[in-house]
Amino acid sequence: MRHLLSALALAGLLAASGAAVADEVDHYEAQPSRTLEEALTNLAEYNDRLSAIMEKDELTPDDLDAIHQLTYTLENALARFNTEVEGMAVNLEEVHLASERLDRETLREHGPRYLRKARMLAGQDE
Repeated sequence: MRHLLSALALAGLLAASGAAVADEVDHYEAQPSRTLEEALTNLAEYNDRLSAIMEKDELTPDDLDAIHQLTYTLENALARFNTEVEGMAVNLEEVHLASERLDRETLREHGPRYLRKARMLAGQDE
């Protein structure tokens, strides 16, 4: 889990740094990632698309344009991950503190919130 969170944080930084360069070229409409579920779906689908293009021996201008277009959706997915992971961290901290205080009510409230998102990110069934 620690590796996943580190990768998501790094990916978010990379996505943010690419935004400044993107101001110099045409922008495309991206698929939204309104929920963690949408972000996971978009990440899988658009990573597959990126991978298929990247496997080519020669990248044409059309390939580069296609990559440019799909990165907008990937950036949205990564932004959603950052938001969701921040929320997970808050819930996990509440669980941690509640366990120290023997606060069962807070554990029952925040534990399931954390676990639902963590299991989604880890690809585990609930």
